[in-house]
Amino acid sequence: MTIRSAVLVGVVFCGFLLSAAAQETNRTTKIMLTDDKVGSEPETFLAVVGDWTVAQDGGKKVVSVDGQRWLNGQAARGLAEKARTIYGSRYDQFMDNVKAFAYFPYAVAKDIDDFQNGEISMRYKLLGGQLDQCAGILFNLKSNGDYLTVRFNAKDHNVVLWTFNKGTRKFVKKGVEDVDVPMNTWNDLKISVKGTQLQAFMNGKFYIDYKLAEPVSGKIGLWSKTDSASYFDDYTVTPAGK
Repeated sequence: MTIRSAVLVGVVFCGFLLSAAAQETNRTTKIMLTDDKVGSEPETFLAVVGDWTVAQDGGKKVVSVDGQRWLNGQAARGLAEKARTIYGSRYDQFMDNVKAFAYFPYAVAKDIDDFQNGEISMRYKLLGGQLDQCAGILFNLKSNGDYLTVRFNAKDHNVVLWTFNKGTRKFVKKGVEDVDVPMNTWNDLKISVKGTQLQAFMNGKFYIDYKLAEPVSGKIGLWSKTDSASYFDDYTVTPAGK
């Protein structure tokens, strides 16, 4: 083989590796609970605020948040260790903001390091709650604990985008119309992010279109509110380009 031929083969091979890496990066990830133990905290999600466990529904493992055991908003057990797992040496500021938002339970997907563009979808089932009956998608979680969430709340009959920033929760955008879903039924919630453009859908219907102040980049997960009791399933992440 000539030197020129060897160089060409090397270039083609490197191009193949880069293409394969791009396909790996852009693959759809569905978070499975196969190895998670029923009755214990999920291994696939880090419970940061609230009481999160693995439950069974119709013989299938699901993630459960039980806000009816929630007391005045408290961080999950072992918060410091979990904060280190998420953000390493930068965990101090993260913990401070978590405590400020402790009325809003959330759990972080362990295997998704940085979601920027694409889709996040999940199924949820509302089980109860006197103050709230709520389930949402957490995204754009920063190392200081700031984040965004799109949620449905049966008490308010709406899909809403909220921002949590420097200890302050702020309403951003409400869905185009109010909606009701029966308790104890499975429903779909999805967000789509393209640069600064955010859209939200529930049960296949469009509800929110909003231009964010800056592009999304951060960790993602599950979100709830106060005493809501809910199940979550089929959490799926599809990066842009898939």
